[in-house]
Amino acid sequence: STLPSGPFHTTIQRLGSPNRGGALHEKRELVGTLVGHRCMKARLIAVGEGAPAWVSEGFAEYRKRLSHWLPLDLHEIAPGLRGKGRDSARAMMDEGDRVLAAIPKGARIVTLDGCGKPWSSAQLAQRMEAWRGGGTDLAFLIGGPEGHAPAVLSAAQESWSLGPATLPHMLVRLIVAEQLYRAASILANHPYHRA
Repeated sequence: STLPSGPFHTTIQRLGSPNRGGALHEKRELVGTLVGHRCMKARLIAVGEGAPAWVSEGFAEYRKRLSHWLPLDLHEIAPGLRGKGRDSARAMMDEGDRVLAAIPKGARIVTLDGCGKPWSSAQLAQRMEAWRGGGTDLAFLIGGPEGHAPAVLSAAQESWSLGPATLPHMLVRLIVAEQLYRAASILANHPYHRA
């Protein structure tokens, strides 16, 4: 049978039978489609290539876990050229153009930015519920070494800060995936958040 659980629903597969004298055992399979709505998708667009193996493996694990709740794909943008005699502002603008070109049509844009809102996991879950209600896909944007180009910041509907600490650039994509999974698990009343 299928039971509603907030915006998500949980499929209950009953194993065993009361006729055999045992209590019913339930196996819960969390299914990430919003009841009555199409499944929202997300794209993480990140400046930077060649993440360490442990970051790639961690990201892949959370993307897999999210697949039924919020299908998430990663689109990497090659960094602009920097170094002696090169203009870092020009590199940031070039990155910004390519970031904007990678955003799916009609997606709600959320930048990762130190000046954004420092949502708690519970607050992120509330935002996720609101995003689902809006019926559009999502694009989360991670900028380069100097941050986001002005054009990217202007295009964003929301900005999310992971806090005041300085994080290794490649680690940000893993934290974003984990926090999205945690927010989805809160909405689904899954025990992950309480572990």
